[in-house]
Amino acid sequence: MRDESDDIHALFAGAPRTTEFKKLRKRIVRNTHEAIQQYGMVDENAPRQKWLVCLSGGKDSYTLLAVLYELQWRDLLPVDILACNLDQGQPGFPATVLPDFLTAMGVPHRIEYQDTYSIVMDKIPAGRTFCALCSRLRRGNLYRIAREEGCSAVVLGHHRDDILETFFMNLFHGGRLATMPPKLVNEEGDLFLYRPLAHVAEADCEKFAQAMQYPIIPCDLCGSQDGLQRQQVKQILDGWETNSPGRRQVMFRALMNARPSHLLDPKIFDFQALSLRTDQVEENSKEIPSLR
Repeated sequence: MRDESDDIHALFAGAPRTTEFKKLRKRIVRNTHEAIQQYGMVDENAPRQKWLVCLSGGKDSYTLLAVLYELQWRDLLPVDILACNLDQGQPGFPATVLPDFLTAMGVPHRIEYQDTYSIVMDKIPAGRTFCALCSRLRRGNLYRIAREEGCSAVVLGHHRDDILETFFMNLFHGGRLATMPPKLVNEEGDLFLYRPLAHVAEADCEKFAQAMQYPIIPCDLCGSQDGLQRQQVKQILDGWETNSPGRRQVMFRALMNARPSHLLDPKIFDFQALSLRTDQVEENSKEIPSLR
């Protein structure tokens, strides 16, 4: 980890020296590297890639940036990193926090101003949630920036809990089994979208960002709204986790262990083609069937 080295990137300067923090840091790095490898986010046979790493100023994006630099530092991530923040024109947004932080840390970055806030406020009726339109506008701008900067991928800080919450939102409100995949190709087919923190727990991101004392910027546009579906789902998951610690991780493993033959979608499993193996079963066989 180079914890004892004086030659360390500014992102890690002042990191706690406690055993607890070192274990936390190693766990996040290990889980992130595992996801990058498991979902094939780096093609070692292709020319060196450049990633647009998106920063909102929240705990998750700070953790993402630090861990990617850690992996790059250890020669485990052969890509170039360009940090990017999209200033969406929210009233009171502290526009200087991220530029100042990234400059001080020596991180190559691009700050883009696009007033999507006014568009969202104009299009969405009072009392309705902003998230869907806000996300589409943000994603469109990030794809444009990635193309302009010659990046092959847009990299987001969604973690394990985001993926679980999205699954249950689709289950409860969308009537489908789906969530945010760790790796996706955009509709135009020219950019990847990666979520390297897919295996990382939200609690670990929060502990890491707090320990590093990163300058957190809250999302006042969406986070200030009450009764959001995501918040309701989060409360349900919190209750399950309280009553049965480890439940989130069990449910997340289930997303990695899908069995199409044991669901009900004929588009992903050919139920019509199922047939009995009569050639191996005698009509009056007295053999006791095995239990399973």
